[in-house]
Amino acid sequence: MGKLYFMYGVMGSSKTAQALMCKFNHEQKGFKVFLFKPCLDNRTKVGGKAVVSSRIGLKCDAIEFDLSENFFDLRKKYNIFDEKDIIIIDECQFLTKEQVNQIKEISVEIPVLCYGLLTNYKTELFEGSKRLVEIADSLKEIKCVCRCGRKATVNARIVNGKIITDGDEILIGGDEKYESMCYTCYTKKLRQK
Repeated sequence: MGKLYFMYGVMGSSKTAQALMCKFNHEQKGFKVFLFKPCLDNRTKVGGKAVVSSRIGLKCDAIEFDLSENFFDLRKKYNIFDEKDIIIIDECQFLTKEQVNQIKEISVEIPVLCYGLLTNYKTELFEGSKRLVEIADSLKEIKCVCRCGRKATVNARIVNGKIITDGDEILIGGDEKYESMCYTCYTKKLRQK
């Protein structure tokens, strides 16, 4: 019997590191873990293979999926049916609503653990995150701090030292493009435009 878990936090909160540690822990206990990541997160490939990589240096091979793919088909393709199978999805905010519905159905039989952002740089929910909040069995915030010491809740997109609030929702990047901050610091920096 499984459940659908959603672990969320701002950029730099160790979501990917925790996903990789969870994978390691389950494998030590004899589980077979299937680690997925969306194709549009193209930052990490090694020898043409998809890799999930954390800021602290942990990394592992992963199965890439496209946003048009059906998770029921992926489950069949990788034969994910055993009671000791587990699915972990990194960058789950990029899932479509339909894909979240599919993994919810799969999670009735096997655990599905999702790690990702809750909101985009405009402080709006991603489609996948919104659906996960609506139907996940367990929600857990992975906390991170702002430069001021408060809890970071915003993924601010920074261009030339200034916060921007318009543009495409998805711009893949890390510390060079985004800064996690508390809402107070975010609004102060917004007023400096």
